[in-house]
Amino acid sequence: MTGSLPLRPRLRALRPEAFGADPSGARLERILRSPNFADGVFQNPVGARTRPSGSMAEFAKIYFHKEQRARRSPEAPIPVHPTTLADLAKPPAGGLRLTWMGHSSILAEIDGRRVLFDPVWGDRCSPFPFAGPKRLHPVPVPLASLGSVDVVVISHDHYDHLDLPTIKALARTDTVFAVPLGVGAHLERWGVSPDRLRELDWNESTEVAGLTLTATPARHFCGRGLRNQQFTLWASWVVSSGEHRIFHSGDTGYFPGFEEIGAEHGPFDATMIQIGAYSEYWPDIHMTPEEGLRAHLDLQGGAPAGTLLPIHWGTFNLAFHAWAEPAEWTLDAAEGAGQRVAAPRPGEPFEPAGTLPVERWWGPVSTPIARPWRTRVPEDLPRGGTRAGDLDLAGER
Repeated sequence: MTGSLPLRPRLRALRPEAFGADPSGARLERILRSPNFADGVFQNPVGARTRPSGSMAEFAKIYFHKEQRARRSPEAPIPVHPTTLADLAKPPAGGLRLTWMGHSSILAEIDGRRVLFDPVWGDRCSPFPFAGPKRLHPVPVPLASLGSVDVVVISHDHYDHLDLPTIKALARTDTVFAVPLGVGAHLERWGVSPDRLRELDWNESTEVAGLTLTATPARHFCGRGLRNQQFTLWASWVVSSGEHRIFHSGDTGYFPGFEEIGAEHGPFDATMIQIGAYSEYWPDIHMTPEEGLRAHLDLQGGAPAGTLLPIHWGTFNLAFHAWAEPAEWTLDAAEGAGQRVAAPRPGEPFEPAGTLPVERWWGPVSTPIARPWRTRVPEDLPRGGTRAGDLDLAGER
C-alpha cells in the first residue's frame, strides 16, 4: 500500500513528471566513480559560482522595470523561416548543413546522418505549462514533420535544453539519445528505452550510425527539481563523421578548456556557441558574445577558421540584456576578428562551407541596441577582436 511506503519514496512519487528522476542503482554507482564527481556533486573544470550574485530585491527591481522589460522582447513578430521538407530533402552539396530552430536547438545534417541538438519544441522552458519563460516565436517546423533523426544530443538537463513534451514525442521514434552522465534517468522516466541511451562522462565517446560523438567539458551546472544536487552532468559535444567535425557548446562559461578540446578534436567545420543569457550576476556559467568568439577561436587553434553559429538567444527571455544584443554584439566582434559567422533566421538551413546568411534580420523588430563594446581598442584577437572579459555588459552599467 502507498501509505506504508517510507516518506522519501512517497514524496518522490508525487514529484511532477517534468522534474525527471534521480539517478539510482548502477547509474548512481557510475556517477560516484566518475573522476568529475567529488564531495557529493559534479565539479566544474575550473571554479564557478553557479548561483546568481546579488539579492532578490535587486533582481526584482531590474526584472519589473518597465523600460528594461520592453527591451528584452522583440517589438514585432520574429521573422521565422518556414522550414519545409523541400528545404531538407536535397542532401547538402558539401555534406554538412545546419538548421537553427531557435535557442540551442539545431538540426545538423552531416554526411548522410541527422543529429538533433537540444530539441525544445515546447511553449515554455518550465516544469509547468502555465508559468515560466514563454517562446517568443513559433517553432519553424512541427517536430513530426522534421523527418527521421539518427541521434538526439542533450547538453544538460535545464528546461531550455531538455524539454519533457519534446522528449516524450521523440521517445516514440527509434532515434538514439546521447546524453551526459546521469541525464539518462530523466529520459527513462519519460519513456526512452535504456537500450537507446548512450550516457557519457566527459571525454568519453560513442559511435552512432557511423558518427563519433564525444562528451567534452563545459562550465555550468545542472538541476530540474527544487534542490540542485549536481547529480547530473553537463557537457559540450563534438560530433565527427570522419569527413566533417562540428562542436556544440551547450551552456557554459568561458574557460581554458576550449583550447584543449580544439587540440584534441578540432579544428571544426562549424561551431555552435552559446552567446546569450549572459549577465554580470552569473559570469561564470554563461558566455558573453566576446567570450563566445574567444571560445570559437580557441577551438580552432587560435585563428579564425570554420563557421561560428551563435546559439542560445532569440527564443526565450532568460536574462536582462536586450533581446537582439547577443546577435548584434557577436557579428560586430566577429567582423573585427575576421571570423565567418552565420546569422540565420530560425528555421533557415545553410551550409557552413557555402554562402552564409548574414543579414541582421532582427534590426526591424528590435528596440534600439546600445553598443558599448565598440568603445574598446582591440588587443589580442586576430584583426581586432576585443579581449574576452574586458567589457562591461551592454546596458547593465
